[in-house]
Amino acid sequence: MVAVSPGRATIDTVGRLIAVVLFVAVLVPGVLLARAWALAAGRRAVAAAAVGFATPTPEGLATVRRQAQHGRRVRQLGFLLGLVGIVVSIVLFAEASVFLWAPALGAGLLLGVVLAEATRPRPRWRASSPARRPRRSEQISLVLLWAMRVLVVAELVTAVLLWQRDELPDSVGGVALVVPLAAWALAELALLRTLARPLPAEGADVPVDEALRTWTAHLVTAATSVLALLPLGTLLLAAGIDLGDRVTQGFDLVPVALVASGFAALAAGLAVAVFLVTWLRPLRVDDRALTR
Repeated sequence: MVAVSPGRATIDTVGRLIAVVLFVAVLVPGVLLARAWALAAGRRAVAAAAVGFATPTPEGLATVRRQAQHGRRVRQLGFLLGLVGIVVSIVLFAEASVFLWAPALGAGLLLGVVLAEATRPRPRWRASSPARRPRRSEQISLVLLWAMRVLVVAELVTAVLLWQRDELPDSVGGVALVVPLAAWALAELALLRTLARPLPAEGADVPVDEALRTWTAHLVTAATSVLALLPLGTLLLAAGIDLGDRVTQGFDLVPVALVASGFAALAAGLAVAVFLVTWLRPLRVDDRALTR
């Protein structure tokens, strides 16, 4: 029988307590991000209500229909991209690709969402003269916007570090870099278009225009955030498990922090994906508004 000194037992107990506190603390940012997206539902409701109380012009109604059709068509292209991703994963990873079918299809669908918003046709209504443009804070919370950017940078840095340490195969490292970076570039293009486009001249079309900008800003931000959070969580989780296998003196908190961060990123990515689904419903003009 091996005797354990009281001091050693105390250190282990304190180490486990610190690990639990650290695990809970790392989960807090993910909870706050999910809370911020829950609050964004209020912005969607306000924008939709404003459209319901307005009487858009024929150009405004045509714009709403055309934007909805464009979104559906390009998202179907995203589904095809997902199928292509499945085929590529089969070629690269053979039997192991069976676990990558769902991520490949999801990545294609999310890229389709961002591509649809970045390539939306310009409205055909007459622009205001002189040109008036909205502020970014009127379209989306800056917290959500900067959280997306920070998450993409964190995912890219993590992928590069693991790739340089030969902990990622070249094929996996390339995908982990290219997909989030492409989504980020498309998202920034879509956000720039929503900010640079002037407001319509007809006041009845202004609520429609503001709602379309709000939809675009939230769709690209949510889709890009998911494309950053899920790979980031997977990379951190894998790195934490690998570090947990090493032999160290005392209690090592680094693997605990990495595993907790991975779980938090995965949970936050799934939560943002749920809110993204609610934003996918196209903007609709209430028929009651047309009878006023």
